[in-house]
Amino acid sequence: MGNVISLGNQSFESIRESGSFYIDKTHFIKEWWENRDVVTLVTRPRRFGKTLNLSMAECFFSNQYAGRGSLFEGLSIWEDEEYQHMQGSYPVIFVSFAGIKADNYKEAREGIVHVIMALYAKYQFMLQDDLLNVREKACFDFVNPGMSDAEMAISLHNLSMCMERYYEKKVIILLDEYDTPLQEAYVYGYWDKMVLLVRSLFNYTFKTNPYLERGLLTGITKVSKESIFSDLNNLEVVTTTSKKYCTSFGFTEKEVFNALEERGLSLEKEEVKHWYDGFVFGNVADIYNPWSITKFLDSGEYGTYWADTSSNKLVSGLIMAGTPKMKMQMEDLLAGGCLETDLDEQVVFEQLGNAEGAIWSLLVASGYLKPLSRYLNHSSGKFHYKLGVTNYETSLMFRNMVSSWFPEYLISYNGFKEAFWAGDLDYMNQFINDISEEMFSSFDTGNKPSGKAQPGRFYHGFVLGLIVDLADRYHIRSNRQSGFGRYDVMMEPKNNFDDAIIMEFKVFNPRREKSLEDTAEGALKQISEKNYDAELLSHGIIKDRIRHYGFAFKGKEVLIKQ
Repeated sequence: MGNVISLGNQSFESIRESGSFYIDKTHFIKEWWENRDVVTLVTRPRRFGKTLNLSMAECFFSNQYAGRGSLFEGLSIWEDEEYQHMQGSYPVIFVSFAGIKADNYKEAREGIVHVIMALYAKYQFMLQDDLLNVREKACFDFVNPGMSDAEMAISLHNLSMCMERYYEKKVIILLDEYDTPLQEAYVYGYWDKMVLLVRSLFNYTFKTNPYLERGLLTGITKVSKESIFSDLNNLEVVTTTSKKYCTSFGFTEKEVFNALEERGLSLEKEEVKHWYDGFVFGNVADIYNPWSITKFLDSGEYGTYWADTSSNKLVSGLIMAGTPKMKMQMEDLLAGGCLETDLDEQVVFEQLGNAEGAIWSLLVASGYLKPLSRYLNHSSGKFHYKLGVTNYETSLMFRNMVSSWFPEYLISYNGFKEAFWAGDLDYMNQFINDISEEMFSSFDTGNKPSGKAQPGRFYHGFVLGLIVDLADRYHIRSNRQSGFGRYDVMMEPKNNFDDAIIMEFKVFNPRREKSLEDTAEGALKQISEKNYDAELLSHGIIKDRIRHYGFAFKGKEVLIKQ
């Protein structure tokens, strides 16, 4: 049956002491140590074992765990006698920013203060001896709820100084989820203040720190060097495309299949692969998310476990307010296609609202999209990627995300769909005008809202909604070549009883048209003159089963003609 799974347990000590399910990742300790990088940042999507691996590193290196080698017996690191002697031999500072989540700067800063205060409280015992001098002991007095930004910035530097003096050995510093407060700061609008604070803290802790032996940071994103790491010339960044530590975070397919066999679930291998495979780290494909796998092993049931551990608020807002081009690319991705784009792996948060490349970088770093291939674009100096949706679970996450855009007017939206199937133009026009004002507002919420209705934003958001709702009945494509032009939306049925549908969207132009009806007629005329039916006819769909709809827009007023 296999060991009991301790769901959500991120303590290496607890898992090993209880004999709970654990996949050996201790080879990471040896690989990291032998690479000799002074400061390392490893980025991986959420729920990929980052916290557990840092807990493992703390248990291995920290002198607080001296004599606890039994935690590592039977694991790969313990096969090397040299490393057995290293266990429990260093002073270690372990910091986590995972809980720094606040909608304002004041509370976020207070959260960091409390984390630092807790660290100092942990090592308060060092004041009882005479190993620290007066100046070093005074460092503990500076750490309090009212400490200044300058005192906070140098606090981890000072603590490592005290520990180096006390233990007569340089310090290893582990920082988990370094970018959580930064992502929160971006979402809630206090980015500039948080960047200044974190940059100073990192500079003192990881660069101008003679008491540092090694530093190891984890996070989801590689925040741009200009934002945070401008002073850290000694930083080695290991992203999801790097070859270092490829199998140290996440489960390999062999590890997953072995776990399935231990639990008598061998027959589920292909379905598990369909749901949860697809992550690619470095040159290793077929990486699985540990959270989804452990949840499945525990319950034996499939679900969107990993996708459900986050609200995806940032990603949803960026795509919803994105350009028509971005929504078209999402249409392709949700239809099983791919996206080709130049990409810089660092996430420039300052550009997220304006540069589509920054959003794709965020989606790759977050694990929602996977690189299918890449090559260096010498003209831009960036890598050119072919990207796809990571797996079935991630596809469901995107679909649920799009569905969440429509809840306020869901009744009207469903009514529109019913009228749509029936071909009832009167009801279609009634419903589309009922919901258009709210939908226009919702899909025009970027950093620089247009101030006027933008049909492009509207109809691509509308089409994404159709794709999500009708994926089982239709292949839905937009802005593709057919006949002598590019249609706006084509809906090709997957069955023999639904009609095919072509939609064309046009904005009223008072210089060319007298009325909104003229605009809608022009849209229908374009469908015919450009022979947009050609693609459907070539697929064997007869002319009588193809419906044409012209959508005309004037501000937030909409008219549909057939």
